[in-house]
Amino acid sequence: MQIPEDTHMNAIQTAEYAHALYSAHGDKAEAEAARKMHECEQAENPEKARDWLAIRRAIRSIRGPNQS
Repeated sequence: MQIPEDTHMNAIQTAEYAHALYSAHGDKAEAEAARKMHECEQAENPEKARDWLAIRRAIRSIRGPNQS
């Protein structure tokens, strides 16, 4: 799943990406978002890294608290 390079995501787009990623990857979706965020940081693209951080947080919200 790729975020278009020339756009900054709004809250609705963030939620849509989070739901799509969670549907596709299940419990591994948050780790996938973290990986994408790290790739963007390494590529010196802080705007996209912030988008992926927001997606990661949305996935965490969808997933709910960890079970112990």
